[in-house]
Amino acid sequence: MTDHPLRQQLHNEIHARPYERIGAPAQISHQVMLVTAEESQQAFVHLTELLSNLHLPLPAPHSMFHTEQIGPVRLRWERHGEFVSYTFITHERPAADQPLFAHPACERVSADWRARIPGQRLCANQVAVFAEGELPVETPPDFSAVLDADALVGAEVTDANAQVYTDLRIGPDGYTRFIVLSKPMSERRRGRLVQRLLEIETYRLLALLALPLARELTPQLNRYEQDLVGIMNVIGSNGADDDVQRDHQTLDRLTQLASTVEGVYAASHARFTAAAAYYDLVNRRVADLREAPIFGLQTLGQFLERRLAPAMQTCAWAARRQQALSERVSRCSNLLRTRVEVAIQQQNRGLLASMNRRQSLQLRLQQTVEGLSVAAITYYMASLVGHLFEAAEHWLHIQPKLAEGISIPIIALLVWLGLQRMHHRLQQASEGR
Repeated sequence: MTDHPLRQQLHNEIHARPYERIGAPAQISHQVMLVTAEESQQAFVHLTELLSNLHLPLPAPHSMFHTEQIGPVRLRWERHGEFVSYTFITHERPAADQPLFAHPACERVSADWRARIPGQRLCANQVAVFAEGELPVETPPDFSAVLDADALVGAEVTDANAQVYTDLRIGPDGYTRFIVLSKPMSERRRGRLVQRLLEIETYRLLALLALPLARELTPQLNRYEQDLVGIMNVIGSNGADDDVQRDHQTLDRLTQLASTVEGVYAASHARFTAAAAYYDLVNRRVADLREAPIFGLQTLGQFLERRLAPAMQTCAWAARRQQALSERVSRCSNLLRTRVEVAIQQQNRGLLASMNRRQSLQLRLQQTVEGLSVAAITYYMASLVGHLFEAAEHWLHIQPKLAEGISIPIIALLVWLGLQRMHHRLQQASEGR
């Protein structure tokens, strides 16, 4: 029995990125770096540099995921298609005399190493996890010292086994903050909850990368649509005298417009497609939270529905509009190209008719020339017959003029039959090709 060469790889894919075990209390720092293909490889080298300096096990070559305990901090490193994420988890209890979120978990790792992380930071989050009873129990608790009370969002999640609070704003330290109040639950389940929160924020920002592009494309699409309307007006107003010439010029304009539209479509299609996929992931993660409202607060799902959904509809509308414009330009190009081809065919038909008339005239002229040729050949041949009988008159006793006259119809008939035979052979040879 032979296993498929990809069996092991495909089987392990479902276990490729397991959830972390997170107890309570816990502090989590999460950063997402947008990277190019080259920077993605640099991020892997950068990770191995840190682990090598600390004499820790190195990840497998071309690894997409790695976790390692670095002193009091657990580092979770993940590499995706266009971003690399770093999650730092510590279960150290924050000092009572220090503000919440004063010291992110990532500070336990070398500041110089963190400063040299490749890529551009798109998303940065801090999550504080507390067990039930560690914070005030009023509903909702007062988090005004670390969260914006006017933008506070909160909900009971995972079947009311935890509460999540956030303002979805970037704080003075550059991080978006989440507070999780957890009832007794397994560390795996708490890890899944935290992972979903981080993924919601990550995929939300990745989806929104398409919004500036959609706004940038809007005036361009307006201009392209106006150009298309102008071209259609020209097509509808072409005069009878110069249809073909104007159609050729219009087709050149339309071809240039089609090239421009297809170039813009090719440059933006991948971003809009990715935005739709990320938005779908956001909705799935929000559904996985199984939110229940807390009195006086919007749930995370409600907030995203009000703020994120319109932005995604703008992106989807720009993508649909771009697709529709491309299809309209294509239809218009086909219509105009058909019109030009019909005009060319009409010209060709007229040219062929003119050639047929010329050929007919040439044939008549040729027939006239052939008639003259028969007369000329008959004349010369009859003259030869006359001279022949003049030389033989002493023996034949036939008058040369009489012999010459009798030979004329015979010679003319033979010449005419020879020409007809030659025409017949030429026709057979032409049909044989």
